[in-house]
Amino acid sequence: MHDRDSRGTPPGTRADAHQCLPARGIELAAVTTSAAGPAPADPESPDPADRPDPSVLSGRSDLSDASVPSDPSDPTGPGVTVRHTGAQAPANLTSVLALVRRGQLKCSATSQRPSEITVRMVEEVLADGDYYDDEPIAAFAWPLLLQSGGLALLEGTKMRLTARGRALLAEPEPAALDAALAGLWTRWLTKAPIDELMRIEAIRGQRKPATLTAPTKRRAAVVAGLAALPAEGWVPVDRLLRIVRNQEPPLIVPRNEAALWRLYLEDPERGSLGHPGYGNWDILEGRYALCVVFEYAVTLGLLDAAYCHPDDARDDFRENWGVEDYRYLSRYDGLLAVRRTPLGTAVFNPVTDDSE
Repeated sequence: MHDRDSRGTPPGTRADAHQCLPARGIELAAVTTSAAGPAPADPESPDPADRPDPSVLSGRSDLSDASVPSDPSDPTGPGVTVRHTGAQAPANLTSVLALVRRGQLKCSATSQRPSEITVRMVEEVLADGDYYDDEPIAAFAWPLLLQSGGLALLEGTKMRLTARGRALLAEPEPAALDAALAGLWTRWLTKAPIDELMRIEAIRGQRKPATLTAPTKRRAAVVAGLAALPAEGWVPVDRLLRIVRNQEPPLIVPRNEAALWRLYLEDPERGSLGHPGYGNWDILEGRYALCVVFEYAVTLGLLDAAYCHPDDARDDFRENWGVEDYRYLSRYDGLLAVRRTPLGTAVFNPVTDDSE
């Protein structure tokens, strides 16, 4: 992967580009929990030349009421929620399918994104609700997953069950539900109706032509990292990101060097991610990977998750221009650790019959 932080300032960029000015920040709901502590060092860590001080990569060291413990087998702690998704995902799948059968869910006819009312209705039927009260994640993902997975389709703006969706809801046997969840993941990787990077609204300039790499390639890169996770035990999220970063194919968000300058926080000039150190891997590729993992792999029951509220959970964007009022860069910043479920192991590392 190219070293983005070695680039110079392009011609025509103002000399005061790094001057800090008052920023609007992201409008946030009230704080409900707090931050994650730093993850332990890991031998898989790459050359740290293009990232901030390691002491702040995974959280604020001065905030200690929510932390990733030194023992990865025990992710619990004050302010930390643990979701065991193996049982929740099949129940959630049938609950959302039932909403579709009743004709209660609607999505945009053009973007296929669920409406706000649909997101709220899905959240109400999810086992234990969504991960957060103020940031929809699973409730946003389910309508997209059903569409890309062929269990539902849009007729105008209303979601309808397909024949496969009706058959599954008629006989929701455990094996059939697990197969359906695995199929939703596989089909979503190539048929997702949106580019999930758009869910990280703080990163702007994404709609400009020839700016981003293909989402299917990015998803494949994250899948390669998930396939390299340990089969058992909790993996701190910073170790997960290092694993993803070191796998082939490489995870790259901007299409080229020039495209990186078109992505920005707050201001297209001063906040451009093309400035040295502003668009490092953790800001772009890392946040993208967190979205794929938290919003889709965890929601489908492929990974258990330990998480806190995203407020102040990660500090790796604090040196960027215009973020003084940001409490987090993405709604996925609170993910602390993941653990494969049996279904996740079967999906990420399928057993093949060598005799065939």
